[in-house]
Amino acid sequence: MALSDLLYPDNPKRRQELIHLHQELLDCMSTNFRATNELAGVLNEHLGCTITHIQMREHSTVKENCDIIIQAMSEIQHQVQKIDSDMKEKLEPVLYQKLYDIKEPELEKIAIAHKVFSIVLGEATSTAGMVAIKLLGSNLITLTVSKLVSLLAQIGASVLGGISITILGLGIEMILHAILGAVERNQLLAAVRSYEKHLAEFKAASEKYQHAIREVTSLVRQQVQ
Repeated sequence: MALSDLLYPDNPKRRQELIHLHQELLDCMSTNFRATNELAGVLNEHLGCTITHIQMREHSTVKENCDIIIQAMSEIQHQVQKIDSDMKEKLEPVLYQKLYDIKEPELEKIAIAHKVFSIVLGEATSTAGMVAIKLLGSNLITLTVSKLVSLLAQIGASVLGGISITILGLGIEMILHAILGAVERNQLLAAVRSYEKHLAEFKAASEKYQHAIREVTSLVRQQVQ
């Protein structure tokens, strides 16, 4: 047993907590990568976008992977803003306002949006209008993505940002060395608390983000069927 464990008997438990929290963070990030790619695929196929798919880099740090997904989310935000601009440019003001009027029938909004995409793209898929209305009318961009981008930036800027995402393949002592550089009680406790705080907020925002994307992709699948 290490001397630090004799002096601080809670250390072994905190080590395991730290490793478990790190794995949860990586699992959550991985799911967000997949969800982002799924949404990008829908935008590319039905709305004429050219968003590049992203992939977690196993030999990079948490911050570097945060930056990758932030860039992809920012591109999605930009594309949705462009969709809104196209609608505003091509439609009469009355019709444009209808797109955001909660009292207007959903089918009418979809028909209006589809006409615009037929003009912009030359030819639009049958689901283009539906996808556009779902994105413009939901909080996917205005709230969900913005919140997640903010949290990713915080994680990247924190002590967690410099940690490699591949450390779980190493021994426990090497993992802890990579995370803390030491095993003193106060450092372990601070690291655990930091992970818990960031992870709780990140998981909650991620779940909303993934749910919003599932709403869009499930509509597309229903339309195809």
